[in-house]
Amino acid sequence: MANIVNFAHRGASGCCPENTMAAFSKGLELGATGIETDVQMTKDGTLVLIHDEKLTRTAGLDALVASVDYSEVKQLDAGSWFGSEFAGERVPTLEQLLELVKDTNTIVNIELKNGFVQYPQLEAKVIESVRRYQMTERVILSSFNHYSLAEANRLAPEIATGILYMEGLYEPWKYAQSIGASALHAPYYAVLPDWVASAKAEGVIYNPFTVNDPNEMKRLIDAGVAGIITDYPDRLHALL
Repeated sequence: MANIVNFAHRGASGCCPENTMAAFSKGLELGATGIETDVQMTKDGTLVLIHDEKLTRTAGLDALVASVDYSEVKQLDAGSWFGSEFAGERVPTLEQLLELVKDTNTIVNIELKNGFVQYPQLEAKVIESVRRYQMTERVILSSFNHYSLAEANRLAPEIATGILYMEGLYEPWKYAQSIGASALHAPYYAVLPDWVASAKAEGVIYNPFTVNDPNEMKRLIDAGVAGIITDYPDRLHALL
């Protein structure tokens, strides 16, 4: 049980503005042993951590991340939407997160947001950063775009990958193996003990998302998952 990775979803997003340095730091403070985040790319090629393809909801600018240079993105307020006490929080870069955790044992789950907007060379750029920080053994690359994951596996077979999907995949561990992925990042309601056991027998693990109910956390712990992605890492930490 103690070996289950406690992934703070976009940082401790239950109590901090998501995908900010405040959320990442708070997640670690609350007992997270992993950080989950989303990576996209600015117009000038800077890797930034933000969930939505548009900056509107969390940073207040009605524009696609891909259409704005980082010099403008880094001036935006990514905290006030959540609470006035977070005014001045910025959209962080991938390098800032890797710098934060490089001297810890924290696992970093980086979701490649390569769906609605296709970012050229996103996989290669992320892999380059991960290698530069010598964190290949502590990173999982995940995505709903499985072509992107296959490309990541081709470029860096030493970095673990996890397929993100919604309900409905039959024997998803076999599908994961077909693209070289070793983890299933499934919605928590699509994770049953028998499936976890079948996947584990094939060398594939489950890291379900987004699990905020302690009773559901307990069910998944008992099912034998390898990690749990949650907005409230303190709740999971209390169980582990």
